[in-house]
Amino acid sequence: MKGHKDKSGIVLDVRNLNASARTAVLNNYTGESGEVAAALPGGKLLKWVAVSFCLVCILQAALNISLRLALRTDASCKNLTEEEDSLKKNNDGKHHGIKSPPASQNNILTRERDDLKRKLADFASQNNILTREIDDLKRKLADFVSQNNILTRERDDLKRKLEDFVHYAQQGWQYFNGSFYYISSTKQNWQDSRDDCLQRGASLAIINSKEEQKFIRQQQETIIWIGLTDKETEGVWKWVDETPLTGSFWYSGEPNNYRGSDEDCVVINYYNDENSWNDAVCENQNLWLCEKKMVI
Repeated sequence: MKGHKDKSGIVLDVRNLNASARTAVLNNYTGESGEVAAALPGGKLLKWVAVSFCLVCILQAALNISLRLALRTDASCKNLTEEEDSLKKNNDGKHHGIKSPPASQNNILTRERDDLKRKLADFASQNNILTREIDDLKRKLADFVSQNNILTRERDDLKRKLEDFVHYAQQGWQYFNGSFYYISSTKQNWQDSRDDCLQRGASLAIINSKEEQKFIRQQQETIIWIGLTDKETEGVWKWVDETPLTGSFWYSGEPNNYRGSDEDCVVINYYNDENSWNDAVCENQNLWLCEKKMVI
């Protein structure tokens, strides 16, 4: 209630009056038509003022709530707008080759991973190279050991041969073309002569070439036993090592079992001729020729 004019035109403002004062004023107040005082008794006016005040408070509260909601909505919209702009910038950055911080970090990790992979591959390759080198060295070492063993055996074999050579040379043996030869100084039958050669690690001489035949003829101009016989089967001549006779140096007319005698063993008899073999009785007493194979 803003105020009222009395008959003199003075405006009465009752808003700041207490209830009893406002009632007195209104009771004495008479408008142009004389209806105001009657229409607004004191109790009703007070109620009207209280209701108005409540409405004002409600309106004020509603206004405050509306303002808060408006502010929050505006802030949310602002945040959403900022996020949308940020996403757009990130998108635009990706399309234009601009790396955002997360993408940059990812690229760094990718490069580090690729670098580690390359290092691992290099290490594996180097390890394979070292493995092959080790295997190659092992093979070379095995070859060296094998070669060393071969050389050791050859050395030992040569030592034995040298010792044998010295031994047989000191015993009066003669070396020719891979064999040592020994002519006895006593006489025995063919079988005893063969046994003596065996005891010496040799055998009665086996003649396989003209050169060997010539060398033997030059050693002794006397009858000597050699290692040829047909004692097992008449007419089938074999050497003492069981090999059959393939080349021979029979003297003319030999072998002949002279005058029906059983001549089953062979001697060298005629030294002036290349063909100097003669069959003889195995029990005859003669010198003998031992042969020891020894290839140097």
